[in-house]
Amino acid sequence: MTRRGTVERLAGIADRLRAARDPVALPANRSPWLRALRGWQSRRLAHSFADFQDLPHYRKAVVFFLEDLYGEEDVSWRDRDLARMMPTMVRWLPEAMLDTVADALELDWISHMLDLRVATLLESSAGGDRTIDVGRYARAYAEAGTRAERSRQIDLLMTVGRELESIVRKPIVYAVLRLARGPAASAGLGGLQSFLERGFAAFRDLGSARHFLETIEARERAAMQRLLAGRSDAFGEDFDLSLRVPM
Repeated sequence: MTRRGTVERLAGIADRLRAARDPVALPANRSPWLRALRGWQSRRLAHSFADFQDLPHYRKAVVFFLEDLYGEEDVSWRDRDLARMMPTMVRWLPEAMLDTVADALELDWISHMLDLRVATLLESSAGGDRTIDVGRYARAYAEAGTRAERSRQIDLLMTVGRELESIVRKPIVYAVLRLARGPAASAGLGGLQSFLERGFAAFRDLGSARHFLETIEARERAAMQRLLAGRSDAFGEDFDLSLRVPM
């Protein structure tokens, strides 16, 4: 793909992501079920990768995945900050880094769209029961997304992880990132700057990310297969989380 093609892909995905989070066009973005679902999934991921959290070498990377990449908080501020930074990014970043940003945005977009569908299905089938548990989640998961969509979601996660591992090995990137602190704060982009630095630090401390990423891929693909088959033991027999959705 040419640089122009990469830039067009990046701009298109950024537009789709902003549209997907629009609370007016898509009222499901305002539903308490969406936030509750994200909280449930964050706790599920913490359970699935608790062994990594117990190892100092992996802790920052796991926290970055659980809190920054897939937490329950509203991250629409990142869309606004990225929109403001887009002209500068396109002008100064090398094509490989633009590809990484585009992949990360596509991962964010497909994850958000799938979450919207799952949350909508959970709400519509709730009746008077405002809880999310493994059985209900498994049924909604299987109905909300195709195997191709779920596989693409995992593929993108692996791609972004490998690209980040490659980027953090280049000392000039960290130097530029640190130099950007002042300008970013002055421009009101401190939140995005902090997010980028946390991601960089997580992968820098990790060193080789191969084992970490391969383990994530193996576990998540196995869980995907079981969920698409409608099995409620997708996350192991010892996982039994029930979360009540507030009114």
